[in-house]
Amino acid sequence: QIVESGGGWVQPGGSLRLSCAVSGFSLESYHIVWFRQAPGKEREGVSCIRSRGSKIHFLEAVKDRFTISKDSDKNIVYLEMNDLKPEDTAVYYCAALWENYDCVESPDEYNRWGQGTQVVVSS
Repeated sequence: QIVESGGGWVQPGGSLRLSCAVSGFSLESYHIVWFRQAPGKEREGVSCIRSRGSKIHFLEAVKDRFTISKDSDKNIVYLEMNDLKPEDTAVYYCAALWENYDCVESPDEYNRWGQGTQVVVSS
């Protein structure tokens, strides 16, 4: 199971920390990817943290503002989002991929998803 939380409303320039809590499998055997989907747009990959801890940033627009991390003891992956902009408004999702495969930014390759958490950036 994958459960995202931490979304909400924030003013431009603000920060949020999203959490992705997983159960039934270990973060030491699965990569976790954060995706987002804005209204009327396709789901896009944001960042991946591999089972062994290395990271990939898929989205150039956020790589200097968003940080992915994980606490394997708690089975939680975080997405720290700073200097948020209105264009960051989206539903943010977590997806898991068995470590035998590498992270990719296409959502079609993932079959374990959470329900998403809404982020609204607006003044």
